[in-house]
Amino acid sequence: MTSAPQPTGEDIAPVLLPPLTFVVPDGFHDVPVDASADERPESAAAFVRGLYPGGDAELWGSAAPYYERVTTLLSTAGLLYSGLGIFGLGEEGVAHCSLSVAVCASRHDDTETAAQGMLAVLSGDPLNDARWLDLPCGPAISCVSMRELSVAAEQTTASEEQPKIITGQIQVYLPFPTGPYMAVFTLSTASMQCWGEFCDMLTAILQTASFTDPDAPDHA
Repeated sequence: MTSAPQPTGEDIAPVLLPPLTFVVPDGFHDVPVDASADERPESAAAFVRGLYPGGDAELWGSAAPYYERVTTLLSTAGLLYSGLGIFGLGEEGVAHCSLSVAVCASRHDDTETAAQGMLAVLSGDPLNDARWLDLPCGPAISCVSMRELSVAAEQTTASEEQPKIITGQIQVYLPFPTGPYMAVFTLSTASMQCWGEFCDMLTAILQTASFTDPDAPDHA
């Protein structure tokens, strides 16, 4: 089970958030966004070794500083969870995605009102596919968007069309029933051949979301 770590006082203003837990499947590599500044070098090194298990000391040593900087940026941005999902496709290579969970302040009085307001806002953009979700932990709003990105290619001339890739993103807005906060789950991928599977995977993750403290006496 993944418990959203609390923000650290050295990075952002200390906030005592209500509990939020969820379960991610095997294949995700958790970016250590909850590591302190002193712990980040060692945590980033361990993350790189897990991400590239077949690598060597040279690869790990060159990649660790990059992911240490990424971890610092993510933690100071207030992300509670960040993970990279890498899934083997046999001879077709791998499919990959990123998953993040952030929490923002919300002034809602109840979860239904918060979800209805979010649905109204997101539905105003014709590029969004916004829908209502009834989850075990309460109402939520999903928003699917697709983007076409141009990729700079050194071998193309100015008159040639730049290569393009399609990326997909799912965001799910989940109001806390225990406080004025909104959890935002974001899954992004360029492996569009597995789009359906990633949608199903995020649905499964959301089914495990809970605002109950697993360490409370009633749940021990």
